[in-house]
Amino acid sequence: MSNRFELSDLRLFLHIVETGSITAGAARAHLALASASARIRNMEDALGAALLERGRRGVQTTDAGRALAHHARMMGQQMEQLRDELSQYAQGLKGHIRLLCNTSAMTEVLPEVLAAFLARHPHTDIELEEKLSYEVVQSVVDGVADVGIIADSTDSGPLQTYPFRQDNLVAVLAKKHPLAKRKSVAFADLLGGDFVGLSGDSALQQHLSGHATRAGKRLQYRVRLRSFDGICRMVEQQVGVAVIPETAAHACAAHMEIRPIPLSDSWGRRQLLICVRGLDGLPGHTRELIQALQTHPQRKATHRA
Repeated sequence: MSNRFELSDLRLFLHIVETGSITAGAARAHLALASASARIRNMEDALGAALLERGRRGVQTTDAGRALAHHARMMGQQMEQLRDELSQYAQGLKGHIRLLCNTSAMTEVLPEVLAAFLARHPHTDIELEEKLSYEVVQSVVDGVADVGIIADSTDSGPLQTYPFRQDNLVAVLAKKHPLAKRKSVAFADLLGGDFVGLSGDSALQQHLSGHATRAGKRLQYRVRLRSFDGICRMVEQQVGVAVIPETAAHACAAHMEIRPIPLSDSWGRRQLLICVRGLDGLPGHTRELIQALQTHPQRKATHRA
């Protein structure tokens, strides 16, 4: 039996690997579950080896499955490069970039940068997703993402990295808070009181929770909201304290009765990095995005006493 696979089969297989489920992978590929299962069985029959280990909680790739996923991603990248190089001859072909980043980049930096880039590149789409920095690294290494933005405290492994933005974290306190007159504050000094944080499973909150755990404590949230502006308004009303990116804190301090204070912890001073597997292997539109990220002027935090 021939072991040549259709591109649609390979895309289906990657969907299943990325979601960890045949059901979810079939849905992402817009296929019925029975049809998707049959395609995977046919691929395994053609290879004479199992690609997936099926369990109650989903599927895991076998050694053969991991090898196939690697080559399928490589083929996807090559097809993307082909579409990019032919785009000057064909109308309607779109470039697609999957970009992963941490919370700070997602909320404070990328909206402005990406809006300008997309306006200049109407035939390029960007899929943006928030993850913890170490998850971003793994996704780029595995070929699941094209470009990542991580904090420099994270081991980037074999990836190429490029400076992107300074991304300091600061404590935000109401001006009447007992610690508000300090020039800096240790994160541990905040852990005895109530916190205001981001709602959902945000990468920033997971990052802060990890540092609290290492200090032998846990964050006590009074309320969690969807935006830094909302967090700062709650801090202003003395509901609790918060730790957020410096740029967002000072923007809010310009019209609220709050005080951003630098963290004395070394992990509060961060540099964001762009990470990729290798520039040479990326399509032109992805390299142009990286250049846009590097050259877009950084919005400076306006300090206010």
